[in-house]
Amino acid sequence: MPGPRGFGRFCRLHGGTKARETATTPTPPPMSSPTDPNGAFQRSHPSEGTQALEKERKLPLTGWQQEVDQAKRLGLEAAESIVDRNISTFSRGELPHFAGINTFMKAPYLEDVNQVGNYDVAIVGVPHDCGTTYRPGTRFGPQGIRRISALYTPYNYEMGVDLREQITLCDVGDIFTIPANNEKSFDQISKGIAHVFASGAFPIILGGDHSIGFPTVRGVCRHLGDKKVGIIHFDRHVDTQEIDLDERMHTCPWFHATNMANAPAENLVQLGIGGWQVPREGVKVCHERGTNVLTVTDITEMGLEAAAQYAIERATDGTDCVYISFDIDCIDAGFVPGTGWPEPGGLLPREALKLLELIVRNVPVCGLEIVEVSPPYDISDMTSLMATRVICDAMAHLVVSGQLPRKDKPAWISDVCNMNVDQKWR
Repeated sequence: MPGPRGFGRFCRLHGGTKARETATTPTPPPMSSPTDPNGAFQRSHPSEGTQALEKERKLPLTGWQQEVDQAKRLGLEAAESIVDRNISTFSRGELPHFAGINTFMKAPYLEDVNQVGNYDVAIVGVPHDCGTTYRPGTRFGPQGIRRISALYTPYNYEMGVDLREQITLCDVGDIFTIPANNEKSFDQISKGIAHVFASGAFPIILGGDHSIGFPTVRGVCRHLGDKKVGIIHFDRHVDTQEIDLDERMHTCPWFHATNMANAPAENLVQLGIGGWQVPREGVKVCHERGTNVLTVTDITEMGLEAAAQYAIERATDGTDCVYISFDIDCIDAGFVPGTGWPEPGGLLPREALKLLELIVRNVPVCGLEIVEVSPPYDISDMTSLMATRVICDAMAHLVVSGQLPRKDKPAWISDVCNMNVDQKWR
């Protein structure tokens, strides 16, 4: 099967489908200071900033050089007046950040989804907002996230991760959802996610309102065989009603997801719940099914480490993998105004990102979705940028924890597609 090809970042031109190269740059000695001339304290207590400098020196530049070479070959050498000969005439890579085609982080667009298994990570857009019960606009979430993601480089300073050098990433575009028909859209979503999941590529889903949580998990469950998945759900709302406005809306995904034997309710962990937008019908379901709920107050009083450990223990008890559903409105509305149901009093961005780190680095993650980003209500792309940060951080944590790149398909993925994992709806 041919290796990944395409313009921009994250494609590999040499050495096989998922080739990696390791740099051999030696680690420099620790710096000294006037108060510590021999650098003894810094050697035993290096700051995060100092450690980051050392991590960067160990990263290769192979992917960057391949991108530059490809850009010049396919996008023409720059005009003679251009001094920097790494620049091409037509933009074909990371730079400039304001130009280029809007895939996520300018990753190659994969038109043939039958080739998705050649990549470590696949970005999947789900532009569906027919499940909203208040403000629409999340159908534009995938576009908004992709557009602002061009602002990011593939390198994170603190973590010492360069996604361009360490994983292969593609963007498969958007699932064809059906306006004004939730159930047909759900069928499309489940089929698309099942295809990506079964290929062995790690699926990252850009929503869309939270009604997509049910069909995305259903797509995963279709290829779990007899394995089970825990769900860690970041949100201000429980989303566990059976119906809302006579349909399966964005208040209902976890009622229907946990009806599936592969996704037990006792392994559903809900972080950040609270406020004045939590319908009692959903609360009763949480009580009856024994889901695990932590409010923002719980999290702040327990501490982030204890809250993460609580989530990990309950999501992994008897399961084989964990699916993460991140509703952007779990973060305080002052930081993420562009969402369908804004709620003050949520998590601070740093708290949410730290929780994500503590969880992703310590559980076998099988997929991630980011939902409820509504660009029409956003201010200066704040909400879309936060969603981008969640996604990029999650990928980096998967790299640091050794979950990416995948050497083989995880044992929880079954090649057999079970179309009967869920109960018949009406």
